[in-house]
Amino acid sequence: MAEHNLLGKKGEEIAQKHLISQGYKVISINWMFNHKEIDIIAKEGEVLVFVEVKTRTENFWGNPEEFVSKKKQKLLISAAESYINEINFVGESRFDIISILLTKEETHIEHIKEAFYP
Repeated sequence: MAEHNLLGKKGEEIAQKHLISQGYKVISINWMFNHKEIDIIAKEGEVLVFVEVKTRTENFWGNPEEFVSKKKQKLLISAAESYINEINFVGESRFDIISILLTKEETHIEHIKEAFYP
């Protein structure tokens, strides 16, 4: 597996642990629909939460969350709509970003709730 894929996988594991520690129920990891992927699908109470995880080892070019482009947001929204239709979900949902900066010295996690809207 390529190094950037290993970093992404490690970030997703950290994000899952973070969500669980905050009382979320993780429903699905790396859910795919037509080449569109949602990193984590979770529930916070009755709210369905679609989580994009961005992990970097440095923030020289910007913080990890800044790399969730408008194009990526549109793909996530489309995938989320497919998921909602597939399970016939009726209720509130939102899009979060978990930004992880992994340096040799520390791991910094920032959970951005309602990071963007459809």
